[in-house]
Amino acid sequence: MRRVVCPGSFDPVTNGHLDIISRAAGLYDEVVVAVLINVSKSSLFTVDERVDMMREVTREYGNVKVDKFHGLTVDYCKEHRIPVIVRGLRAVSDFDYELQIAQMNHRMSGVETLFMATNPLYAFLSSSLMKEVVKYGGDISGLVPEVIHRRLVERLRES
Repeated sequence: MRRVVCPGSFDPVTNGHLDIISRAAGLYDEVVVAVLINVSKSSLFTVDERVDMMREVTREYGNVKVDKFHGLTVDYCKEHRIPVIVRGLRAVSDFDYELQIAQMNHRMSGVETLFMATNPLYAFLSSSLMKEVVKYGGDISGLVPEVIHRRLVERLRES
C-alpha cells in the first residue's frame, strides 16, 4: 500500500490545504493528514477541534485518515511506516524553506518529500490570513469550506 502524510497545523484548514490533500488522495492509496500539536505556537482552535474539522471536510475521501502528532514529522513517519511527506508550495519563498526541511528529513530518516504546486486559485491563502480577514469583518467565502467559515466567525466573535 502506497501511503503519504500531509502534515500541518491547519488552524484552520483552507481550500488550498484541501486542494493538496485531494490531489494526494488521487495519487496514493492512503493519505494521512497529520495535525500538528505545536506547544510553542498559540492556536485559535485546539488540536482536537482541528482534527474534528479536518475529518469533517475530508469525509468524502475514502482513503484520507486524520491523526494528530507532536514532534518531528519524520518521527511520525517512522512510527507509522510512511515513506513520503507531501507539501504544497505557494511561491518560491515556500520552496526555499521547504527544501531545507526536506533535505534534513531525508538525511535524518530517508523519508522523501513530494512538493505539489498549489492551484493558482489558492496560491495566496494562508490560515493566518484567513483569521485576520475574518477578525476585521472581511469575507472569505469560497476560500475555506463553509463549515470552517462558520466556526472561524464564531470563534473570532468570542475573542
